[in-house]
Amino acid sequence: MRIKETLLQHQEITERVNTLGQQLTKDYAGKKPVVIGILNGAFIFLADLVRAVELAVEVDFIRVASYGQATESCGSITLTKAPELDLTGKDVLLVEDIVDSGTTMAWLQDYFTTEHQPNSVKTCTLINKNERRAVDVPIDYIGFEIDKGFLVGYGLDCAQSYRNLPQICALGE
Repeated sequence: MRIKETLLQHQEITERVNTLGQQLTKDYAGKKPVVIGILNGAFIFLADLVRAVELAVEVDFIRVASYGQATESCGSITLTKAPELDLTGKDVLLVEDIVDSGTTMAWLQDYFTTEHQPNSVKTCTLINKNERRAVDVPIDYIGFEIDKGFLVGYGLDCAQSYRNLPQICALGE
């Protein structure tokens, strides 16, 4: 697969991430949220997002596997790295690179709510992609809505490639 077209330039992404940071600063005023990055894809987005939030935050990561080397989710979710912070009674913000089928995010929301007893669990995704949405999952903060294509760049990958692109592109044959 190769890059077919650029959908979002780096400057567009930067501006939207800063806007999300301002919204989070407002919504979490007086709180110290725990921002949980979903590895591997969300690490770039999370780094830029937390720098745009003008509050004290705690950061942790979780890793789940649902794609492997494929371009479509296999539907089975495996926890490969649990969060290390105590989340009991805290406000948790899950940060994901892309919500596609919704299966992983629904699993994560349930996992954090039932296993960690936080005060709240909200979600933030850079890309909300409804093309293959199989599970109706609430997303509190959305960077961009993109309906079609396999997306790479700014942390998004295809078989671990393309993550380092500063823009978001669609792959094609």
